[in-house]
Amino acid sequence: MKKIFILTFFIIGSFALQAQELNWHTDVKEAIAISNKEKKPLMMFFTGSDWCGWCIRLQNEVLKTPEFQKWAKDNVILVELDYPRRTAQTPEIKNQNAELQQAFGIQGFPTVYFTSAESKDGKVNFKGLGNTGYVAGGPTAWLAVADGIIKSQKM
Repeated sequence: MKKIFILTFFIIGSFALQAQELNWHTDVKEAIAISNKEKKPLMMFFTGSDWCGWCIRLQNEVLKTPEFQKWAKDNVILVELDYPRRTAQTPEIKNQNAELQQAFGIQGFPTVYFTSAESKDGKVNFKGLGNTGYVAGGPTAWLAVADGIIKSQKM
């Protein structure tokens, strides 16, 4: 009986962990549609996931924490725009990310850009809300900055 209880506990626990995982979109057009449907801004994370030390630090100290996960589910649609050096990407993703890097004038990583967007006649219009990068002080400090950006200009 103990073995069944323990096995059941681990199965339920694994489902709970999976439920907490965030959905990071890589297709911006898909993310825009969801953003407009849910009336939440996009949080666009420009990162060099396999080479940028500050990006990795932001991931570990903030973006992978339970505090961030709860906040993100309630407040934003997540978009990861990655510029890896060792990890392969499809040509479509590479082109999309290069266009967005140029459109937003991203010169350093990590950059987190909050925006709303509309898609009309195949063209996308972004309305920038603000941006940030790494903020020292863990999730509480970073979320205070992010809240200040998105709360000041609700969609």
